[in-house]
Amino acid sequence: MTYRSALPTLDGITARWVVTPRLATRVLFSGPEHGEPVLFLHGNLSSATWWEETLLALPAGFRGIAPDLRGFGEADPEAKVDATRGMGDFADDAIALLDRLKIERAHLVGNSLGGVIVYHLLALHPKRWHTAALVGPGSPYGFGGTKDERGTPSFPDYAGSGGGLFSPKLIERIAAGDRSTDHRFSPRNALRDLVYKRPFVPPREEEILSALFQVHRGERDLPGDVARSSNWPYFAPGRWGATNALSPKHLLSVERFLASEPRVPIVWLRGADDVAISDRAASDPVTFGEMGLIPGWPGPEVFPHQPMLQQTRCTLERYRERGGTYVEVVIPNCGHVAFIEKPREFNDAFHAHLRR
Repeated sequence: MTYRSALPTLDGITARWVVTPRLATRVLFSGPEHGEPVLFLHGNLSSATWWEETLLALPAGFRGIAPDLRGFGEADPEAKVDATRGMGDFADDAIALLDRLKIERAHLVGNSLGGVIVYHLLALHPKRWHTAALVGPGSPYGFGGTKDERGTPSFPDYAGSGGGLFSPKLIERIAAGDRSTDHRFSPRNALRDLVYKRPFVPPREEEILSALFQVHRGERDLPGDVARSSNWPYFAPGRWGATNALSPKHLLSVERFLASEPRVPIVWLRGADDVAISDRAASDPVTFGEMGLIPGWPGPEVFPHQPMLQQTRCTLERYRERGGTYVEVVIPNCGHVAFIEKPREFNDAFHAHLRR
């Protein structure tokens, strides 16, 4: 049925309320109803709204499908993310959605958090996908608390990952609906500093902000609960919400992904100047430790920056060694969301991947 979303959509995008045995949520669609399906999974602090231009730009004959993930947008607020399952809740929701839509196989796309979900879906449901696209993806070892390309934890309790990564001041600004640039921690400034590369401002920045403000907040949502740790930076992952689910403590083993068959073709698309996902990420706790903002940093020998790009490249090289294929595409002068910042360059590479 047609669903009237709280957010406006572009012409050519249809919003529907879709109910599965797992989750009721808003889903955006583009293209012919019986076109070749492409499933888009958004990142943290966002929603399906961020994909609208990409959905509309799909080549003729493709059907774009972008749900609001559990904990975000207009998904059922009573549906919580059990972080101890890693990406399990998100992945199971995605499979339930395809089943509800009677889709046997699709192309799979994930940005940031969505990219980590892609690893889980390829590991456990490899026969459901034609291709996969990792777009500025999180590391296959999640976010925080690891120190080398094989994801070795800095401390046994995975200190430095989970809900404690989120700035309380940013959460306060989100709760206040702050659309200004007056406050250092305003959501608009966070987007301009961490998500896209200054001086770029998206034409639909207001809609992007509105989608951000729809994130579900609380100890079982954003930021999630926090476990205290005696290890620097003195917090460890809790058990609720997407940020805790991204802890390497909870994620499915990378070996499960590497053992998956069939091995679908993967494209890794990223901005050259992404500061959200990099080997020296701006929100890595080590960044604040180096500046003395989190006292007691034990130094790079004990707790270095998480080498996120190295971890992704190492994992994909191992995937290739086992018979898989991947292509890395780096888009210059671009931040974390190449599909928004550099749509022409992104679509050229992405569409070639779909047609491969």
